Formats: sequence, C-alpha cells, structure tokens
Amino acid sequence: MAAARVGLVSVSVSHALHASSSSPSLRPPRLRLPPYLPRHHHHLLPTFPPNYPRPSSAAAARLRASATMSQAAGNPYAAELAAAKKAVTLAARLCQAVQKDILQSGVQSKADQSPVTVADYGSQILVSLVLKMEAPASSSFSMVAEEDSEELRKEGAEEILENITELVNETIVDDGTYSIYFSKEGILSAIDDGKSEGGPSGRHWVLDPIDGTKGGDQYAIALALLDEGKVVLGVLACPNLSLGSIGNLNGGSSGDQVGALFSATIGCGAEVESLQGSPAQKISVCSIDNPVEASFFESYEGAHSLRDLTGSIAEVHESYLGNLVFECWQKLGVQAPPVRIDSQAKYGALARGDGAIYLRFPHKGYREKIWDHAAGSIVVTEAGGLVTDASGNDLDFSKGRFLDLDTGIIATNKQLMPSLLKAVQDAIKEQNQAASPL
Repeated sequence: MAAARVGLVSVSVSHALHASSSSPSLRPPRLRLPPYLPRHHHHLLPTFPPNYPRPSSAAAARLRASATMSQAAGNPYAAELAAAKKAVTLAARLCQAVQKDILQSGVQSKADQSPVTVADYGSQILVSLVLKMEAPASSSFSMVAEEDSEELRKEGAEEILENITELVNETIVDDGTYSIYFSKEGILSAIDDGKSEGGPSGRHWVLDPIDGTKGGDQYAIALALLDEGKVVLGVLACPNLSLGSIGNLNGGSSGDQVGALFSATIGCGAEVESLQGSPAQKISVCSIDNPVEASFFESYEGAHSLRDLTGSIAEVHESYLGNLVFECWQKLGVQAPPVRIDSQAKYGALARGDGAIYLRFPHKGYREKIWDHAAGSIVVTEAGGLVTDASGNDLDFSKGRFLDLDTGIIATNKQLMPSLLKAVQDAIKEQNQAASPL
C-alpha cells in the first residue's frame, strides 16, 4: 500500500518530497553531529532509556487492525486515529535516535529561550509525512504546528539543516514503510506544512512535535484533529512514561515497560498501549471525591508555573507550587503529595488515574497555544474527566493558533471539579483584591 501511495504523494506534495526506490544507494549516512553546544545545554535534551526498543512491523500491522476494528465498532475517525498513532510512533523513534546520536548537539533557541532540537523539526516532518500518506484525503492538508523553517533558512543554519535531512531520511529508511527521500528544500517545505492558522471550519491537524524538553525526563509528541472547530481525536506518545502508574513523589516509574501511547476519539473513550505495540487498554480518571486525598500534578519545569513563593511557604510545601495553585491546595485541605511530571504526559497520567488534579496558571501575558492542550484535553475528557478554564468554560480551539481563556486551565474528575473550581475562583478573587490599590 505504501509503495502505491508514494506516487500520489510525490505528485500532490512534490514541493516536499522526492519519491524513489528504496535501494541501498539512497540510504543516508549514519547521523553524526558535531558537539558545538556548550556543556550547560546538555540537560535541555530529554533522557531516553539506553536500550529503547523500536516499534516493529507487527506493531504497524496491529495499528491497521485496530483501525479496522474501530470502524466496525462505529468509530467515525478510525482511519485518522490509525494514521495519528503511526505518525507519533515514527516521530518517537526519531527522538530516540536523537538522544543516542546527538546528546550534546543540535539545540537552537526560540524567541522564548526554550530549546529547539533537530528532533523538534524532524518529528514535525515525519508526522506531516505519515498523515499525508495514511490519513483519509481531504480537499487540502492543514496542520497547525509549533515549528516553522525561518531559523533554518538563515545564513549559518546549513549544518543543522543537513543534520535534520540526514536524520529524517535515515528514520524513514529504517522504518521501511515508505520509499521516499527528502531533499533539503523538501525538509524546509515539509516543516512549513505546519503553518496553518486553524479556525472554526474544516479539518486541521494540531501538533506539538516535542512538548517538554527544558528539563525532567518526561516529554510527549502530541497530535490532535480539529473538525469544524472541535477536537475529535488526540494521541500522546510518551516514550519515557511507564505503562504502569508513576511514583507520586519523584516522577519515576513503577518498573513496568517504558513507552506509553495514549489515544482518544470523541465519543469512543480513551486508551493506552505500549509504543512498541501492545494491545490497547481502556483508561479512566481516578474516582477520588475527597479533596484532602486528591494529589496535584506539578511540573519540574519552573518556567510553566508561578514559582515566586516566599521562603516560609517553601518550607511548608517543598514542591514550590505557584501562588494560585498553592492557595487552592490550602483551601481544599490537600494532604496527598504532588505528582511531579513534565509536558502533556501530565494529561495522559491524569487520564489513567495517576493523580487527581492538574492546574496550569502561566505568567501574566502568556498566551496558551492550542497544540499544548488539544491532544491532552480530549484524552482526559474521553477518560471521564473535565478540562475547563478558570471560569468553568470548555476550552475553545476554534479561534486559531491561540487559546483565549480566563486565567488558567483546570483538569480533574467530575466529582472534584465543583470544589476545585470554587477554590480557584476564590483564590483569584483574593489575589486580585490584594493587588488592588483600593
């Protein structure tokens, strides 16, 4: 099937691809990047298990079988779901290769000072490729994604562009599904496939190619589908997350198999399976209804939280939650220790009941991007949870690349939401009153 569709893709997206045979002569050289970054950047790359297993062809066959079964069960987005799973799984393999081959290399800085690695670009390219090859055809391909090619088109970026090109082509060859080779110009064009503005009409894929690379071990490749402004499908590939429940103090795993793939389709529930292709298992949020017993998810990554606590508060609560989060924690009387985990992996962990509450209150002036929450939010809601803004409104993904919402994001189960929402609103009101000169 892949060989038959290559011809179609090479015509319809000729700006991005060169179709070819899979002869050994086209195999790109083994990636080796020069270590030109200073040592203090080493921690910016996610940590991968040293012997991380790659998904097999049997795993790909299982995805196709799963799509067939989903269609038989009445899932209207079964084909799109299978394509999305394939896309993030292939992207996860690229990320694993990055960690092995370029632990100290390939990082650029975005305007917001968060790192962009070759893995960010490569992940976005591979997701775009697989969706074009596998997802049902529509009038036009639209993807809202984090990266664009602007930095790679600048003078001095030739080496990293070469590295991305080699890495992407090597991943495609190793996978063996597609007979396609990317040129450098094709790489740039493929990255820019993610420039869509989204919106309330039509279908738009929404991608965060790697969420969570500033620190900590957990990260996610997050992909969702918008249909007429609504999130109808989401997948989260979390290569470092255990299939079993994570520990509640240090974010470590329980020793189970590592590499989790969460997925959800509107009206069909949420599931988790191994990135290496285990059978999918239904998941649901926790059933805790007593706030005292409800553990909060907390990020290792300080830049995503308000962490300007006084020393006295820090001594009381060593996890350094932000002011609003801490006030909610106090109002609810929470006694459970926090669950520390970075990235949209939080949404997956919440969806399977590893913890009970996720609050996100970014710094004033920060605009939330839709790719940071689209996939995670549907995984949680299809697992029986709720995701709202601070006023209790559903998140609106139909307004373009940004979420316009009230103050922050709240995610929990249905039992805890009323008390949590009240605590959040009371805390916001008290902070606003304290800040008022009157």
